[in-house]
Amino acid sequence: MKLRKENNTGMDRVTYLTTAPIPKLIREMSVPTIISMLVTSFYNLVDTAFVGRIDTQATAAVGISFSVMALIQAFSFLFGHGSGNYLSRRLGARDYEDAERMASTGFYSLLIGGVILSVLGVVYVTPLARFLGSTETILPYAVKYLRVIFIGAPFMMGSFCLNNHMRFQGSANIAMIGIVIGAILNIALDPLMIFTMNLGITGAALATIVSQMISFFLLLYLNLTRATIKVKIRKFTPNWHYYKNIFKGGIPSLVRQGIGSVATILLNKAAGQYGAEAADAAIAAMGVVTRITNFAYAALIGFGQGFQPVCGTNYGAKNYKRVKEAFFYCVKLGTIALVVLSVAGFVFAGPLVALFRDDPDVIRIGTTALRIQWVTFALNGYVVVSTMLLQTIGMPLKASIVAMARQGLFFVPLIVILPRIFGLLGVQSAQAVADLLSFFLAIPLCQSVLKTFQTDAG
Repeated sequence: MKLRKENNTGMDRVTYLTTAPIPKLIREMSVPTIISMLVTSFYNLVDTAFVGRIDTQATAAVGISFSVMALIQAFSFLFGHGSGNYLSRRLGARDYEDAERMASTGFYSLLIGGVILSVLGVVYVTPLARFLGSTETILPYAVKYLRVIFIGAPFMMGSFCLNNHMRFQGSANIAMIGIVIGAILNIALDPLMIFTMNLGITGAALATIVSQMISFFLLLYLNLTRATIKVKIRKFTPNWHYYKNIFKGGIPSLVRQGIGSVATILLNKAAGQYGAEAADAAIAAMGVVTRITNFAYAALIGFGQGFQPVCGTNYGAKNYKRVKEAFFYCVKLGTIALVVLSVAGFVFAGPLVALFRDDPDVIRIGTTALRIQWVTFALNGYVVVSTMLLQTIGMPLKASIVAMARQGLFFVPLIVILPRIFGLLGVQSAQAVADLLSFFLAIPLCQSVLKTFQTDAG
C-alpha cells in the first residue's frame, strides 16, 4: 500500500479525531451536520410554506414532488456516503492518495448519473407525476414543479456529495457554509419568484434550483481550496474496486432514502382514496406532516452523521473502545432531545400544520396524523445511530435492513393494510407503528456487533 506524504492538516485532523474526548468531538462534528441537514430539509419546508399561500392543490403538488426529492437525495447519498465512509477509514489509516481517488471517483460518477436522471425526468415528467399520486387537479402544478427540479438535479446531487465528503474528513464547519448560504438564498428567492415575479409554483422550484446551483459552486470552491481530500478530475478512477466500496458503504443510505421515496408515493396514493376535494386535502395534509416530521428527522440524521467521522476514523485506527463510547453517547443524547421535541410537537401540532395551509380540512387531518407520529418518534434515536454505526464500519447488509425498516419493511405493508381496516386513521397512524417495529428490529442487529467490539478490545 502506497502512502503519500502526510500533510500537517491531515495528520492533525486524524490525530484529533482519534484522541479528543468523545462528548467534545460529537458536539463539534454534529452541530454543523445537524445544521446542514436541517437546511437541506428547509428547502422543501420553505417551498411548502410559500406555496401554501397559493391553494390546496399547489400544496399537494409539493407533497407529491417530495418523493422525487427523496430519490435525488438517495442517489446522492449512495455516492456521497459510500465514498465518504471509505475515505474516512483511509484517513484513519493515513492513506491519503487512496482517499482522494475514492472522493474523485464518487463525485464525478454522481455528476454523470445526475445528468442522465435530469434528461429522463424532463422527458417523462407527466406520466411520472401521475404515477406519484397526482389527481387531475394536482397534475398541472406537479408537472411545472418537477420539470424545473429535474433540470437542476445534477447540481443538487453534486452539492450533497461535496457536503458529505468534507463532513467525513472532519471539515463539517466548512461543508455547512455552502449549504447555509444556499438556504438563505432560497428563503429570499421564494417570495420574489412566486409572488413578485408571479411565477407561482414554477417560481418555487426555480428558487430551490438557483439556490442549489450557487451552493454547488461554493462547495466545489471550498473543497478545492480548503479540504484535506479534494475532488480532482485527474484522480477520477472508475474501476470495480472503488465502485464496490461505494456500494458497500452507500447502499444503506440509498435504501433509507429510496424507500422513503416509495413510502411517500404509497402515502399519497392511500390519502387520495377519499373523493376529489377530500383527496386533495388529505394529500396536502399528509404532505405537510411529512415535511414537518422529516425536518425533525433530518436533524436526527445530521446528528448521526456527526457520529460517522468519529466512528469511521477510530474504527480505521482499530480504536474500538472509542467507537462504542461514541455510539452510546449519541444514543443517549439523541433520545433525550427527541423526547423533548416530541412533547412540544404533540402540544403544538395544530398550529404547526396551520403554518403551511389555512384550510380546515388540511389542519384537521394533519393535526391528528402529526400527534400520532410524535408518540413513537423518539425511538428513532437508537435506530438512526445504529444504522450509522453499521454503515460506517462496513456492514452493509445489517445497515440496510435497519435503514429500510422504518419506511420499507414495516411502513410499506402497513400503509397498504391499515387504511383498509381503519380508513383515514390507518393512513395517519402507519408511520408511528412502523417506527415502533423498527426500534425492536434494530436492537438485536446492533447489539450483536457491539459485543464484538468488547471482544476485539480485549
